[in-house]
Amino acid sequence: MFKSLLSVGEVARRAGVAVSALHFYERKGLIQSIRTNGNQRRYERSVLRRVAVIQVAQSVGMTLEEIGQALAGLPADKAPSTEDWERMSAYWHDALNARIGQLERLRDGLSSCIGCGCLSTETCPLRNPGDRIGRSGRTGAQFLTNAS
Repeated sequence: MFKSLLSVGEVARRAGVAVSALHFYERKGLIQSIRTNGNQRRYERSVLRRVAVIQVAQSVGMTLEEIGQALAGLPADKAPSTEDWERMSAYWHDALNARIGQLERLRDGLSSCIGCGCLSTETCPLRNPGDRIGRSGRTGAQFLTNAS
């Protein structure tokens, strides 16, 4: 029964990840294993594609939570198909565009703070955009020291 399955070491070697990463992915519910009578992990070959999807998604900045949400809609015992990948990547495309916009705003606002060095609680676009700290009522140097 377990002959066609892959051991954790084989999956790690073929996927180019550490065994501990596979254990972590399993604890997070991203992949699943079958246990032998001796309680050893065995994996369907389809797990190799799931691990590849995880690695690619992580490399473009997706969180494990976002990856897990996308994989949750797929059968756990089947490799993601081309159509599955297209759906996941379309969703991630929008999330990545939002992050890119956020990073561009951060980059563009960075020079104004470097010049003054004050990190003003009223005007700093990086530390306090739109004076959100002032609106919360928690202001002052002690707040800035503890909020970092």
